[in-house]
Amino acid sequence: MDIATLRTFFMWCTILNGGMLVISSLGLTFAGNLIYRVHNRWFKMSREAFNIVVYSFIGFYKIILMVFCLVPYVVLVIMG
Repeated sequence: MDIATLRTFFMWCTILNGGMLVISSLGLTFAGNLIYRVHNRWFKMSREAFNIVVYSFIGFYKIILMVFCLVPYVVLVIMG
């Protein structure tokens, strides 16, 4: 596998995962109450606990996105 193929792979990986991060953030921003009600039927928890879990998930996903998608893409672009 050559560098150009890897660069393309990590570019699309970053774009798709970044899009999922944006969609989930927007969904939780604008439909947080609906998402809470749906999940509260399955897992009984307070709204504060739900907010902590969701905020932690978004932060963890962002870190994973940067470490495993964005940084390798930037390194491959620099290696050129």
